[in-house]
Amino acid sequence: MYKEQLPEEVLERMKRKENVVILDVREPEEWESGHIPGAKHIPLGQIARALNEMDPRQETIVVCRSGNRSGQACAFLSSMGYNVINMPGGMSKWSGDIVYGV
Repeated sequence: MYKEQLPEEVLERMKRKENVVILDVREPEEWESGHIPGAKHIPLGQIARALNEMDPRQETIVVCRSGNRSGQACAFLSSMGYNVINMPGGMSKWSGDIVYGV
């Protein structure tokens, strides 16, 4: 099982300069249309083959558009022993900075 943190809680952690690792699992065109600064991008369909790009011990907040795909990613990653948190509401509820492009 995995924890959840609302977008405003994640934003507060970032404002406190906590070492927050964010994984965005949306498709490339969604990523390019706006993502959280410093986030890592691995589309949901590529998670299984990108496990070596993530540290299982590092707490990672998983983000998508609404929280559905990130929940799927969290279920999979937590079953593999990763320390993940889902952000319900996803980018549709994100009020922090956004960067555009690749």
